[in-house]
Order: sequence, then structure tokens, then C-alpha cells
Amino acid sequence: MTGPFHLVLRTAIRERGLPLDRLRSRLAERGIQIGLASLSDWQHGRAWPRRPNSLRAIAVLEEILGLPRHALTGLLATHHLTPFRPQQGVDEYHGPMGELLDALPGARDWNLEVITSEHAAHVDAHRSPSRITVRSLARARRDEVDRAVVRYFGAPGCAIDRVRVVPVRNCAVGRLLRHPEGRVLAAELLFGQRLQADETWVWEYELHDTTTSEAETDFAHAFRRPEGTCLMEVRFHPDALPSRVHSYFRADLYVDQHRLNELLLNAHHAVHVATSGMNSGVIGINWEWPD
Repeated sequence: MTGPFHLVLRTAIRERGLPLDRLRSRLAERGIQIGLASLSDWQHGRAWPRRPNSLRAIAVLEEILGLPRHALTGLLATHHLTPFRPQQGVDEYHGPMGELLDALPGARDWNLEVITSEHAAHVDAHRSPSRITVRSLARARRDEVDRAVVRYFGAPGCAIDRVRVVPVRNCAVGRLLRHPEGRVLAAELLFGQRLQADETWVWEYELHDTTTSEAETDFAHAFRRPEGTCLMEVRFHPDALPSRVHSYFRADLYVDQHRLNELLLNAHHAVHVATSGMNSGVIGINWEWPD
């Protein structure tokens, strides 16, 4: 294969048929830790491997993808590398969500280190994912932390003014802002006490969106900062079972998604994806309905 580095890499990945998370696992088996966001950026030309660990990963990828030796590393050696600042977190400074966060002082501050989080979408008998439950455990990174900020992106057709944020455990709703045209929402969850540095807190809330319909077949979580373990789950009503389900990854909020794995319903009509150590990008689950 000939061409620029990213094109050769992307073509090899496609021909080999290995999803990005599988490539990441194969690299991890050899002691090389590379994030999904980096792999995605490399194959789309948004970034070039520069650091020793990244260059070692490229050499190993040649073997995993069945490429001749130096098929990728040789292209890097002849390419003039420009400075690249590794991405951390999704872009929250543009678009409707950026406007809401600008109006909510401190909303972008990194005050909490998420240790574990669980996100579950409940699809009802009418094929609508009208209820989302979120449970988080986090550690305060400084003194006097007393809140977290929730982000919600409504589906096309969503009436964001009718979406409710319902506190369930160890929190209460503070300021809540909506962007009707952009179908997004940002809300404070108040803990009711101030945490000191290294103190942990667990909280739970629900999002109720009765304006969603069967046309909404997507559930996702964006990573703003490094997180520990994240569990994404979709639970389907027995009378509303999908024909196909798959997981996907986005490098940022407003870019194309890359399909990862096909997901099979378990005996309880649910699917899930678990990730750890993510610090940027979006992990999601898509499904299709029978004709």
C-alpha cells in the first residue's frame, strides 16, 4: 500500500476488519497502552504518533495488521511532523452546550475525579428511551467542592423544556439552563455539603425525556476528563426488542462515529459496554428496530 500514513493505516484496519477497541486490546496485551481517541486521530490524519510509546505501537500495529515491516514506520520517518498537543476531553467551548456552560460559572472546572460511573437508558414498550439513570462515585480534587454539573443532549425533535432532571440520592437540583434551539441542557447537582480534597461522594439522578420517540436509537457518554470505569447499558422492554445493536466511538461531540462491536441482548433484554481509563471522546450504543 502507498499513500500518506493515515490513509495506509485506515485502509489496513478496514481490510483486517479489526475494530479500534480490539486493536487497543491487542496492543495492551503487549504492554502498550494507547487510547481509542489516539487510534482514531492517527487513522484520520488529525494527529501523528511522535512519542516513543506511540512509535512502538505503530511498529507493533504493522505486525497485528499483517503489513510489511516499515510499511507504517517508514512513512512516519519521511513525514515532517508538526507539534501536536494531545487532546483531553471533548470540545465544550463551541455549539449550544458551550453557550450554556459559559452562562454557568465553574461548570468546566475539574473539581471531581470520577472513579466509577454507571449510565443506563431504559427503552419503554413504545421504543422510546424516555428514562436515563446515572450513578457516579467521585473524589474531590480540591477543598470546598459541593456540586457536579449534568449535561444532556436531546435527540432531534426533543422538547428540551419538558426534560426533567430528577435527583435520586445524595443530591438536589440547583441552577438549570436549557437551549431550546440546540436541544441541550446543563444543570447543577448540589451535594448539600462541602467536600474536602480526596473526600469521595456518590450520587444518583435520572433524566426523564418523554419527548423522545422510536426514532431515537442512540445512547452515549462523553468524557470531559480522565475517568476510571464507565459502564454504559441499554435495557429494552420485552415488547420493544431491537434487531441489531452495536457500540461505537467518536473522537469528539460533532464528528463521525466509528463502529466498534456488535452487541447481543442478554437474558434480561439488555446490552452494555464497559470502558476504563478514557480521557476524551464519546462512547455510545446504537440500535436498529425490526421492519
